[in-house]
Amino acid sequence: MRYWGTPLPVWVEDGHPESIQVIGSIEELLEKCGGTFPDEAINPETGEFDLHRPYVDAITWTGPNGGTMRRVEDLIDVWFDSGSMPFAQWHYPFENHEQFKDNFPADFIAEGVDQTRGWFYTMHAIAALVEDSVAYKNVVVNGLVLDADGAKMSKSVGNTVNPFEAIDQHGVDPIRWSMMASSPPWENLRYSDDAIIETRRKVFGTLVNTYKFFATYANLDGFEYDDSARITFSERSELDRWVLSRLNSTIEETDEEYAAYHPTKAARAVETFVDDLSNWYLRRSRRRFWKSEDDGDKRAAYQTLFECLRSTAQLMAPIAPFFSEWLYGSLMTNETSVHLSDFPTVNAAEVDAALEHRMALARQVASNVLALRNEASINVRQPLAKALVVTGSGVDADELRTVEDIVLEEVNVKKLESIEASSGVIHKSAKPNFKALGKKLGPLMKAANAAIRDLSLDAITAYETDGSLTVDLDGQSVVLEAGDLDIISEGIEGQLVKQEGGVTVALDTTITDELRAEGLAREFINRVQNLRKNADFDVSDRIVITFAAPDEEAEAVIAHAEAIQTETLATELLRAEPEGESVQTVDVAGTPITIGVRRINGTPAP
Repeated sequence: MRYWGTPLPVWVEDGHPESIQVIGSIEELLEKCGGTFPDEAINPETGEFDLHRPYVDAITWTGPNGGTMRRVEDLIDVWFDSGSMPFAQWHYPFENHEQFKDNFPADFIAEGVDQTRGWFYTMHAIAALVEDSVAYKNVVVNGLVLDADGAKMSKSVGNTVNPFEAIDQHGVDPIRWSMMASSPPWENLRYSDDAIIETRRKVFGTLVNTYKFFATYANLDGFEYDDSARITFSERSELDRWVLSRLNSTIEETDEEYAAYHPTKAARAVETFVDDLSNWYLRRSRRRFWKSEDDGDKRAAYQTLFECLRSTAQLMAPIAPFFSEWLYGSLMTNETSVHLSDFPTVNAAEVDAALEHRMALARQVASNVLALRNEASINVRQPLAKALVVTGSGVDADELRTVEDIVLEEVNVKKLESIEASSGVIHKSAKPNFKALGKKLGPLMKAANAAIRDLSLDAITAYETDGSLTVDLDGQSVVLEAGDLDIISEGIEGQLVKQEGGVTVALDTTITDELRAEGLAREFINRVQNLRKNADFDVSDRIVITFAAPDEEAEAVIAHAEAIQTETLATELLRAEPEGESVQTVDVAGTPITIGVRRINGTPAP
């Protein structure tokens, strides 16, 4: 038998150093001893022959020149075995020449930083001696896993985590994805159950819900994806083209980062796309799936969502092999495994950078407005009169107009206006970022503080546009770079202002009686949809709505009856004694209203 992992014994004949014998197996060694090992070579504790010192030194035999063969006391570096791994795994050069050539040198090696002097070095050293080559092309060094507070895990301290319990609690893929996405493998990692739970919710939970939405309506409509019937990119809606462009941009970025051994950047790119797909594309496309008619736009929505989910499963496969297998298998019922599919490739014809930029602007404006709504505690179902967007500092007024309808629908505001920074509607001021400028300016910091706080609106606008600004400090020209200044935006009375992502918006929070009535109607729609769900109605079921409410609230509901009926699939909306499969008194904009829903097609839910 072979004994890999133990230095090969080398025997040299007394007085004849040129007589060297390397023994490669116990059988060969036993043969040299005449078929029996001497008693001194038997370990008394085990009763068996022992290759370790001092027992192995009791073995001698007659050399070819008449002397005695004895074990050489000097040992080769014990890392020689590990360094020989690329050759030993193929039993090269004795056999498997083609397999060896196909796999040598390796693309990468992954181990702890403590292997730098051990495995990393000896593999290269032996490969250089034997093949005049490196043994591998790249190194991925693993850092340490720390506890949530950044302390080294220790059994004595009691801050260790049982990996098997963690896997049972969270699942192996959420753990793997969370650890990979949080920091590069070569950096120390803080392990946190909360972080894994967040990853499971935001990434895996989001994808599960997105798939379930697709599967629900695809099964309802009998949709089956057919590559030969694929609607062309140019014939799809702008929202479809945007998400397909984002998909191809993500494929390109992810592929490049994987190839560059940056799995953290690859994972984060996928996470961003998952958010784009669920929280923007799907949320804004829901009504297209709800339509009863099977038109080209509905098919395009199905095809687009299917293609995005399929490619996402393939992009995730290297890090989340089990989840990606489930998602891919659920979509591709005739395929065997995501791991046997080709990694997705970029379709350059479906990349539209300008469209991605416009949609990013729309999302940033919407995000800022929604943040202001939250600050003012105004529910998004309550319409507001207008929002203002400051143009000129990286925001083009013409480009803003192209996404105006999207923003207005997203934030539930009636009007979107663009204004110049100099309009006086929004006041801007600047203050120094002391953390960034302190070390940079030293004794000039006092003068910088005064100069920065005295900057004109034009200077602030130039800084925002160019990303830098040159100022004179005690006779010295100093360049203020991105991050050196904090820009503060303030609105006039009745308006809230927010600046983030290079976009400044102001929101008019005044609510008129007309706006309040429309907001109440939207809240009413939400309560009806909840009643439908509680009654376990099918998504296509038609209903009759009956309700009882005070006069003012009832007038608001009746005034918006058409919109309410369209959104809830109601054939009738009646102010009458509430009745049906689900009747409940609910809070609608602070007023108790009793609502009943009755299904008029199919069999009532049990």
